[in-house]
Amino acid sequence: MARDFKKRFIVSTIVTIPLLAMSSTIQDWLGFTIPRFSGYDLILASLATLITVYGGWPFFKGARKDIQKGLLGMMVLVSFAVITGYLFSLASTFIFTGVADFYWEIGTLIDVLLFGHWMDMRMTQRATGAVEELVKLIPPTANKKFDGEFKEVRTSEVGVGDILLVRPGEKIPIDGMIVEGGSAVDESMITGESKPVTKKKGDEVIGGTINGNSSMQIRVEKTGKDTALAQIIDLVERVQESKPDTQKLADRAAHYLTIIAITVATITFIYWNYVAASEMVFALTLAVTVTVIACPHALGLAIPTVTAISSTLAANNGMLVQNAEALEIGEKVNTIVFDKTGTLTEGKFRVTEVHLAAELTEEELIRIAASIESQSEHPIGLALKIEAEERGIEITSPDYFEAIEGQGISAKMDGDKYLAGTSKFIISRGLEIDQSLNEKADELSEAGQTLSFLTRENSLIGLIGFADQLKSSSIMAVRELQRMSMQVIMITGDNQKTAKAIAEQAGVDEYYAEVLPKDKADKVRELQDRELKVAMVGDGINDAPALIQADIGIAIGAGTDVAIESADIVLVKNDPQDVSKLIRLSKATMQKMKENLAWATGYNAFTIPIAAGILRPWGITLRPQWGALIMTASSIIVVLNALRLRGLNLSSE
Repeated sequence: MARDFKKRFIVSTIVTIPLLAMSSTIQDWLGFTIPRFSGYDLILASLATLITVYGGWPFFKGARKDIQKGLLGMMVLVSFAVITGYLFSLASTFIFTGVADFYWEIGTLIDVLLFGHWMDMRMTQRATGAVEELVKLIPPTANKKFDGEFKEVRTSEVGVGDILLVRPGEKIPIDGMIVEGGSAVDESMITGESKPVTKKKGDEVIGGTINGNSSMQIRVEKTGKDTALAQIIDLVERVQESKPDTQKLADRAAHYLTIIAITVATITFIYWNYVAASEMVFALTLAVTVTVIACPHALGLAIPTVTAISSTLAANNGMLVQNAEALEIGEKVNTIVFDKTGTLTEGKFRVTEVHLAAELTEEELIRIAASIESQSEHPIGLALKIEAEERGIEITSPDYFEAIEGQGISAKMDGDKYLAGTSKFIISRGLEIDQSLNEKADELSEAGQTLSFLTRENSLIGLIGFADQLKSSSIMAVRELQRMSMQVIMITGDNQKTAKAIAEQAGVDEYYAEVLPKDKADKVRELQDRELKVAMVGDGINDAPALIQADIGIAIGAGTDVAIESADIVLVKNDPQDVSKLIRLSKATMQKMKENLAWATGYNAFTIPIAAGILRPWGITLRPQWGALIMTASSIIVVLNALRLRGLNLSSE
């Protein structure tokens, strides 16, 4: 599009040169004359027609589309000004006599408009060129294995299951899994993580990231639109096309501004031509200048350029924004709710305590617990499996397994029925926990451990304690948010004592304990009923209802899985400090939007009266070309202001 405006600008400018030379006004100004000859006026009109039709075509086409959609905007105003001036000039040439033409004004106006739009588009493309930059991350070729040898092929020819060789320093061509070798991979362009990530056999790698100092072979897992980078590109494009509420407000303002501009232009013409008794050409000049200078181009660019840059900045820092409104709402958030497991904590449980309540050994209790939990997706199940492996205990699968969300499990194995879960879950099944085990449970809970009681055939057989370590960055993340005047709340299914211990370690302002996954959304709603703006941070899976209920749902540690429908924003890294970065970006984004809107509206309020001739008594008037230059300058200022977002440091205030 920018190339088209450039071409039309060059052609129109070349044609404008003889048009200017043949204009009687320009000849009077510069003190030269061109003898008039037969067909002189026809040539003048033909040159003006060529410029108007060829140079003005993009504006006419845009105006037609806007009118068909019921919109009034910049293209309508520009077209109105150009067509009015052109038709007036034709009439002055072939119908009226003794009335000066307006050809040179229209020719130079179109030239300036084309130049302005060309510059605008270059600036806007610079601001919104994220997609092109992301596309460049994919190398054009890859080293594919053929009969034991590697040959260079185009990346587009690679398919799922192919084996590729990635040499040191090369870009990884496509998403895959390491089947041989290992290396440190620079994933900063995808996740924003500056430190190289160590990868070994069996680990997944992302296309577009850079291999470190070792060769490795990968098996292609995804191609085309299924790759992480393709999904991120699609997401960035969708966000840039979406309209936040502020953009909708700007669109409505542009619509009414167009109506105001046409009205003021009409009044200006009537006043100067009939009331002030000025020449018709002068009145028309001011009327056209009003319509040009009032073009809501800056208003139209004020929000989209900021949205494009902020969504790109977010993606470059491992924050994938699903819709533009999320960044807008983020500025109003005053409460952050963290799910505990896997968000504030590592989510990697380990067995720390084993207490027996029956004639069993620790190994037997671990074997039973690991076996009945072997089909569980909860981190506790994985912790038991690891503990069994470390102790050399062989586990089996249960004959029957049922997970009771947020409470525990029920299973059958070797003819016996087992329960495992929280004390509340065990008691709800009509079983009692003896005093000594209760005291031990209280002690472990106060130390921040998660507990699992085990029963067999309605008899308590043991208690296992699990520790889930607080992330090293969680305390700093909470402090950063509190420094930003955020209320930080933790929500968990753990009992009160365990929740209190973790909450105190993390330093949160408030916590909710013993909350089932299905009830987390109710807790978020309670906070909203207190007129709080809530951002919910979770894994996007078992707390999906809460993410949807929150004003902003943030899925953390999702890697490159951007297809989490419950989340407004996906944080690639499993780092709670990225939440403060997100809030900081949101506030900066809204600040730039407000600055751009203030400039765009203030510019019109200031320049329209001047264009209408209010300073005429002091000898100051604006011609259409100057109006077009001022309008272009205001648009470029808006884009330049948006570009300042690129220098934002998300790691500090």
